[in-house]
Amino acid sequence: MSTKPFIAARVEEFLDRRIEDAFRALGWREQVIAYTGYGSGDFLRVMARVKLVPQWSRSQLGRVTKEFVKRRGWRSFLTAPCVRARVTITVGDRTVTATTDRGGYLDHRIVDHQLASGWQQVVVQSSKSAPAACDVLVIDEDARYGLISDIDDTVLTTWLPRPMIAAWNSFVRDESNRQSIPGMARFYHRYLNAHPGAPMFYLSTGAWNTYDFLKRFLGQHNYPKGPLLLTDWGPTNTGWFRSGMEHKRTSLLRLAAEFPRITWLLVGDDGQHDPEIYAEFAHSHPTHVAAVAIRQLSPAEQVLAHGTNMPLEEAEQLAGTDTIWVEAPDGRGLVAQLRTALGGTAG
Repeated sequence: MSTKPFIAARVEEFLDRRIEDAFRALGWREQVIAYTGYGSGDFLRVMARVKLVPQWSRSQLGRVTKEFVKRRGWRSFLTAPCVRARVTITVGDRTVTATTDRGGYLDHRIVDHQLASGWQQVVVQSSKSAPAACDVLVIDEDARYGLISDIDDTVLTTWLPRPMIAAWNSFVRDESNRQSIPGMARFYHRYLNAHPGAPMFYLSTGAWNTYDFLKRFLGQHNYPKGPLLLTDWGPTNTGWFRSGMEHKRTSLLRLAAEFPRITWLLVGDDGQHDPEIYAEFAHSHPTHVAAVAIRQLSPAEQVLAHGTNMPLEEAEQLAGTDTIWVEAPDGRGLVAQLRTALGGTAG
C-alpha cells in the first residue's frame, strides 16, 4: 500500500507552490495570521497561518481599498499560503521552531511552557514576516467544567440554504449582517459565571478562512472569548474533502484526552448532525459530559438546513437515559431548562 498522500492533496500542494512563487514575484509579502490557542500547565497548542498578502498603497485610496477587502471574506480565500514555511514561536524567554503544513497552517504543541493560567500571549513569526501575537488560553488545573458550542445555527443564523451559507458568509456579507440567536450569549455567560475558570470553546465545521469574521461577530454580540476550532477545506491525505462530522468527533475526543478532569456542556442545534455527534460522545465518554443543550430550529430553518421541516435525528432516542438533554428554540429557553436539569448550577 502506498504511503504517499492522496493524489488530490499532492496536486493541491503543487499548485499552491506555483501560486506562491508567482505572488512572491509580484512583491507580495509574508504575514502570520494569529489564531487563538489553548493549553494547560503541561502543554500549549499554538495555531496560526502563514500566507502572502499584497503590499497596499499608503494613499487614502489604498487604505480604503484595504479596509473594504478586509471586511469581505473572499480576500481570505484568494491569498496564497506559504507551503512548509519555517516559523519561530516565542513563549516567554523560550523560542522553538516549527513548520507550517501544505496549506500554510501551523498547529504546534509546546510542552514545559511555564506560563501561568489564564489568557496569555505567544509570538509567531516567519523568516520574512512581522511578529504576530497569538492569544492562548491556559486552563487552570482546578477547572472541572467547560462549554463547547457549535456556531452556525447555534449562535448565528443567516436564513440561507445550508449549501449557500459558507459561500455567502465568506464572499459577500460581513459579520454585521448576520443575526445572533436570542439569549445565547447571555446563556453562555451565565453558565461560565456559575463555574469560575471554566473554558469556552467554539467547535465548527467552518473554514479557517472565516476565522476573522467569526471572531468579530462573537465579540460584537458579547459572546465569551474562547478558542475557535475550525477546519481546512479541500483534499486530505486520504480523500477529496474533509469530513465536518469527523472534525467534530476528533476535536471532542482530543479535548477529552487533553483535559480529563473537565466535564463539558455541549451546545449545538438540530439542523444537522450535532445531536448524533454529541450523543455518540456522551455514550463513549459519559463522565466528560455534564449535559447536552440543543437549539431547536424552526420548520423554516430546518428546510434551509437540510431540505425538510423536521430534525434529522430524534435527540431523545440518541441520548440514552444517563445524559441530561435539554432542547429549546433560543438561549432563554435553554437556560430555564438547564437550570432545572442541573439543579440551579446553570446560573
